[in-house]
Amino acid sequence: MDTSAPSPHDADGYYEYHDHDDAAHLHALGYESEFRRDMSPWANFSLGFTYLSPVVGIYTLFAFALATGGPPMIWSLVIVGVGQLLVALVFSEVVAQYPVAGGVYPWARRLWGRRYAWMTGWVYLVALLTTIASVTYGAGFYIAPFLGIEATTMNVIWGALATIAIATIINFLGTKVLAWAAIFGFTAEIVGALAVGGWLLIAHREQSFGVLFDTFGTGGGGSYFPAFAAAALIGVYQYYGFEACGDVAEEVPDPGRLIPKAMRRTIYVGGAAATFVCLALILAVSDIPAVIAGDDVDPVSTLLSDAFGPTGSRVVLAVVLISFVSCAMSLQAAASRLAYSYGRDDMIMGSSLLRRFSQTRHVPPFALLVAAAIPAVIVLGSYFSANAVVKIISFAAVGIYIAFQMVVLAALRARLKGWVPSGKYTLGSWGLPVNVAALAYGVIAMVNLAWPRTPDVPWYDNWIVLLSVVIVVGVGVVYMALHPAADRSDAPYDDAIPRT
Repeated sequence: MDTSAPSPHDADGYYEYHDHDDAAHLHALGYESEFRRDMSPWANFSLGFTYLSPVVGIYTLFAFALATGGPPMIWSLVIVGVGQLLVALVFSEVVAQYPVAGGVYPWARRLWGRRYAWMTGWVYLVALLTTIASVTYGAGFYIAPFLGIEATTMNVIWGALATIAIATIINFLGTKVLAWAAIFGFTAEIVGALAVGGWLLIAHREQSFGVLFDTFGTGGGGSYFPAFAAAALIGVYQYYGFEACGDVAEEVPDPGRLIPKAMRRTIYVGGAAATFVCLALILAVSDIPAVIAGDDVDPVSTLLSDAFGPTGSRVVLAVVLISFVSCAMSLQAAASRLAYSYGRDDMIMGSSLLRRFSQTRHVPPFALLVAAAIPAVIVLGSYFSANAVVKIISFAAVGIYIAFQMVVLAALRARLKGWVPSGKYTLGSWGLPVNVAALAYGVIAMVNLAWPRTPDVPWYDNWIVLLSVVIVVGVGVVYMALHPAADRSDAPYDDAIPRT
């Protein structure tokens, strides 16, 4: 299934890379890049890994997943990992042919058309901005204990704003600094995850492996499936980040060959690390029924305190905070490249600013400011209503999945209309079945994300995820009707399907 098409520069199939090939390929796609290709394959993979961030994802949702579905919730990481790998394979074919900054927006533009691409990018941009707010807001709850202060509303807000500021500074320093920061974040997170998980398994293991098949009655005496589906959100929230490898396509040498590899490695390594962290935490919890009953609402903090003591747990918290900063940094890089891509194609209000480029740092400064300012405003909103912020952030995961599946759908439509991927990575005859399977998985995942599970709350809270989708898409439709920039853009579009 993993095949790389030979370079047209060598009839014998041996591929020799020349840096001018990237500029020529991009020029053939209708663009002249201002970015510098300073991001190595290792850094590109690290960017995707830190965006996926197994530590952030598992630590944030572990208590919810264990209380909802018991230890078998860990199997959702395997199931979702396979599903998202299918999506990553489809993306790999697309980015190999269209290695353009911005990710899902330019891909949808070439596969389908301008208005479809506008909506794809709009949904993804809103999801990215709310995800940055979500990650940095979550960091605030770890910064407080690290500093030895109470996690009050204001302390959490200040911690979140500090996280946004650090991530923004790193991004403003340019691709090379971003690349080194991504590698550092990856190294710290993977070493920390292995060290903490290994120590918990060796010195603080309380459960046998058989517990992974014990639901502890979370099914409520009926079918276990609803409980597992709800707990599976830990997996659904975990596996995105691989697309960030393609968001910076104009900053990677030989992107058509290297980015597909980075995407797949992000799934392999990130998924394995997340599963290992989750396994270590489950087997180290001494009283699982207490977590399920709600008596221990923060089992991760309990475990870290018991296993490492005050000093050791603070060191672990430092690693966790590095993971949060790295994740925010990678998300911000993805959001800024998307906003810049919109501006370069003159697709949205403020395009003249979004496409501005710093010739000193080789980054889009105003696009980066958008990726910092809007999440900061959302975080500040929690001072007035934490519940309102939770509602805004609820769109984050489902929005990313919708944008993903819009690209998968566009790829399937184009394939059925005659598109044959022609980049350096192709699936060959596996392309169509993988595409169909990826779309089927994505639809199931989105239904699971939007499914109402809180019948005791007001209806608008019970349906908050679906309502947030309707609002974001509705605003996008109204915007396109009132300000039809998508129809004015003369950048290349809808050229994947062969014309007769």
